[in-house]
Amino acid sequence: MQFLCDVHISIKLVKFLISSGHSALHVNQLPAKWNSTDWEICTIADQKQLIVITKDEDFRNSFFLRQSPKKLVRVLLGNISNQALNELFSKNLSLIEELNANHSFYLELGSSSTIYTP
Repeated sequence: MQFLCDVHISIKLVKFLISSGHSALHVNQLPAKWNSTDWEICTIADQKQLIVITKDEDFRNSFFLRQSPKKLVRVLLGNISNQALNELFSKNLSLIEELNANHSFYLELGSSSTIYTP
């Protein structure tokens, strides 16, 4: 799988995803770095079929209003440790992989998970 992590997601999650055999970028690796707009992030993710990982509700709204980004994982837990974030993704990678087969999906990860596939 291929991921694009938003600015409020730790670079350590990117490293974890890569060490788990996936491809992952952080917004800070894009040309405009942390100044990348949500629209730019969505466009890049959709063009390259990346799964966006974010904490930002604006991406959720964009998914439901504009169907972009096409693949979105939103972390609903506030300030958690990098280890806890990595563990959350470790527990849910198989679910994300299953959802990735869909053209489009929205997954919320928190104390419980919510899935939407159009």
